[in-house]
Amino acid sequence: MKSLAKKMHRFLKSEDGPTAVEYAVMLALIIIVCLTAINAIGTNANTTFQNVADSIGGAS
Repeated sequence: MKSLAKKMHRFLKSEDGPTAVEYAVMLALIIIVCLTAINAIGTNANTTFQNVADSIGGAS
């Protein structure tokens, strides 16, 4: 029983676990921001290309 208590104490004192969780949360937030930015850029590019296509199509 003492061995389990010592292992639990060592685990709770260790800072490796919380640090890994913090990095995982930061990575998830960075991925969400990147996907949102890519989506916005793609939407804007699609709108621009559609406007150009409409201009070219209307000129013929």
